[in-house]
Amino acid sequence: MGEYEYEDRLRGLEEESRHFPPPPRHPGGRERVHIQKSSVCSRAYFVVVMAFFHLYIINIIALLLYVHYNTGSGEQDVPLEKSAGAPRATPAEHQTPSPASLSPELSFRLPRLEGIRVGHVQRVSLVPDRTHNMRTLSLKPLLFEIPGFLSAEESSVVMQLAQLKGLTHSSLFTAPDTDGQEEQLTQDELFSLLDLNQDGLLQREEILSLSHSTDGSWLSSYNLRKIHTGLETNPSGVLSLQEFKLVSGGVLQYSAAGQGLDGHAEVRQRSTHTRLYLGEGTHHLLKSIRNRVTRLTRLPSSLVDLSEPMEVVRYEQGGYSHAHHDSSSTNPDSSCAHTHLAANNSASKQVACRYLTLLLHLNSADGGGETSFPVADNRTYEEEVLGDLSQQYCDKGNLKVKPVSGTALLWYNHLSDGNGWVGELDEFSLHGDCLVTRGFKWTGSVWVNIDPDQQQQERYQRLVSWHPDGQSNTPEHADLHQDL
Repeated sequence: MGEYEYEDRLRGLEEESRHFPPPPRHPGGRERVHIQKSSVCSRAYFVVVMAFFHLYIINIIALLLYVHYNTGSGEQDVPLEKSAGAPRATPAEHQTPSPASLSPELSFRLPRLEGIRVGHVQRVSLVPDRTHNMRTLSLKPLLFEIPGFLSAEESSVVMQLAQLKGLTHSSLFTAPDTDGQEEQLTQDELFSLLDLNQDGLLQREEILSLSHSTDGSWLSSYNLRKIHTGLETNPSGVLSLQEFKLVSGGVLQYSAAGQGLDGHAEVRQRSTHTRLYLGEGTHHLLKSIRNRVTRLTRLPSSLVDLSEPMEVVRYEQGGYSHAHHDSSSTNPDSSCAHTHLAANNSASKQVACRYLTLLLHLNSADGGGETSFPVADNRTYEEEVLGDLSQQYCDKGNLKVKPVSGTALLWYNHLSDGNGWVGELDEFSLHGDCLVTRGFKWTGSVWVNIDPDQQQQERYQRLVSWHPDGQSNTPEHADLHQDL
């Protein structure tokens, strides 16, 4: 076959191949499909990103709500919480445990406000339909300022009640005579002073409240047990004036007037003062103050109700009080004054055990009268360098708060022990009242007494809740939403 013939034959085969159908595809083969690109992947990615973003926002909101309600919005009375390791019980709705329900084998935690940082503001609810701004003034000690805790009218009522009760320079059991010497009070006068709500009957709560006052006139354990025994043996659980005279023989001669808790001289100050009972049977404003303290601190009402009465102090021009601590350190040789009756030891030294202080400024002083915290937030606190702060607390004060009518200061006198109970004394809680240079200054101090020995605090609460008919003699806490 020649070259040209071969080429013609090849072209003929190619022409014939165009008329043949394509060969069938193998059954197992796959046909490649060309798909135009779309936005399916980008849409799925966008949905995932938005889902994570919304979860992040929800977590942030939940965290803010947790911090808000856990740092003292004060909307509800918070009961004692059991510590980790103890089974958690379900308390009754909005109820705090009564003193009789506390058991020594259970471990409880004390709610404690959070300072967050200096200048931080929290909103707290103390009375219905109103909120207050609580500002952190220092972290050492943990100190807060609450403007408008009392209205101007309420502050005026407290001052009037104090004047009606009677302001005094002297101690509880003695009064100065015309020659400047001290003479002992009669049993009638003593009964009138002990009868805090002036109902003509002496009750257990009144005796125990006055047994841990701060004016250097504490009832000794002998006197306290003597009067308390008379209350227990009386079927009615109260003492009239005549019954008090029968059981109080010798009380006056055993008093130790002019001495403080531990036998030392009381804090130097120039002022007059009295004590106002915050319990049942007293003025509705005083009961409201007690309720506000309970809501603000979120402590069980059983602890607040059994604490000492409010001390109202008036500083004239030239009045002051040297720097001091409201509470004390405890040791095996001492016991808390408010639980001494229930103590299982024979410690002769009694000290003040005040977990926290709420100081009410009842008026705005015309000049001076600042409340000074000389070592507040001082990281280089050294007594040797700062000198005698008990007298130089105003000149060298790190923090001074001017008295403004109705404003309250709240601070913790003790640190936490790490287990939710009362720890060591906070040395940074040192404070004093600066010299009043013009006019006068009124203050009201409310303390919450808690024994660092938890079991002793519980024994004390069970003791004072005893009643002849077998029922608790401690009144249930009033409605926390009660208005004035």
